[in-house]
Amino acid sequence: MAERVSHNQVWVKGFRASVRTSTSEGWWVREHRGRMRLEVKAPDGRMTSVALPFDWVKGQTGDAVARVRSIYRLVGEGHTLKSAATLAAGEAPAAPINWAAVAEGFRIQKLQHGTTVKPETWEAHYLPVVSAAVELLSGRKAPMNPADLMDQCIRSWPPGSRTRQIRAQSLAQFLRYGVHRAGVPVLWAPPANLRQHVGIKSREAASASQKGDPFTDQQILNLLAALPEGASGQRWADGIRLMAELGLRPIELLHLTIRTDSSTREPYWWCTYRKRSGGGSTESRRLFPLPLIGEDGEATSWNLLKRWQANLIELPPLGGGNSPADCIKTFLNRQQAWRSLRETMAANVQRAVPYSFRHSYSLRGHQRGIDAGSMAQAMGHSLEVHCRSYPWASVAGTIAAFDRANTILRAEAS
Repeated sequence: MAERVSHNQVWVKGFRASVRTSTSEGWWVREHRGRMRLEVKAPDGRMTSVALPFDWVKGQTGDAVARVRSIYRLVGEGHTLKSAATLAAGEAPAAPINWAAVAEGFRIQKLQHGTTVKPETWEAHYLPVVSAAVELLSGRKAPMNPADLMDQCIRSWPPGSRTRQIRAQSLAQFLRYGVHRAGVPVLWAPPANLRQHVGIKSREAASASQKGDPFTDQQILNLLAALPEGASGQRWADGIRLMAELGLRPIELLHLTIRTDSSTREPYWWCTYRKRSGGGSTESRRLFPLPLIGEDGEATSWNLLKRWQANLIELPPLGGGNSPADCIKTFLNRQQAWRSLRETMAANVQRAVPYSFRHSYSLRGHQRGIDAGSMAQAMGHSLEVHCRSYPWASVAGTIAAFDRANTILRAEAS
């Protein structure tokens, strides 16, 4: 008597659940004469089906789900179910993939061919995520598609973080190498859009990246003096000078322009960036330079506006999928002078971040007697936000108000 096929085993339920999450409504797998069969119900109610080359056993569910995913993708590209199944058969591996060998080939490729990387770069940016991928893909519960693999390999790092982004990019390179150079089936091509896997920083995390303490003017000058010489170092130095003298957010470096006063014909800085938040958005604004003053008492004269007008300022690379703040942070973290500055501030229970240049502008303005309302307008946020972000703003305003009152009182008494 033939052995009865069970449809109530735990693995069957798990198998069908994997198919459901891998496709869409109307896609189903069933047993047919001891083999697997894929059925698809169209929106108009018509039913089509195709045989899958797998036995109705637990050990073949992994390959079956991968095949169904491939068929589903091809149907989405316009193929019929039958032709999609035929095409998918050509994509399926004839033998298990040796992911460790693929990883070794990728390592050699990155170190010896094409745009090579240094061994330390391989170990820092590629090896961790590639090793994690090989371990997952070689395990008993291996991911069935590149999207799931991507998520499992990078979820240990915070959404939107630079590290998570680098890991995703490195894993995508590894999968592309596997498909194009190592014979890995095309169904393992990496997701076209990595952003949905990298994610974005939570509002709390983004806020934390901005929370820091102001530098003194001399600390900024010392840092600038220690930056690398040459064209690249000059670009980064000018970016820092602009943030420090104009009180810019890092992203506002990409939104700078020059306007001319209609009455005086004098040129002035203008920022076109509009920051959106839960309370609305800030308007484009005029910028007001506040030159730095070093310990020698001399004010800086960087001639930023004239140099900008003459196209003599070239900004550093601030794009490429990363936020300008992350780009600046990455550059600074490579500089010994920045690391020393961070240590000095940490010893005083202070925190150095790219936004510290902007924070220094705020402190400099209040030290020079500029009221909180004017500083808030110059920095592109509300008075409420300004006083909440910079405690010295409200303190300085209070001191100035009482100084004025006492001055008037003394004048009247005399």
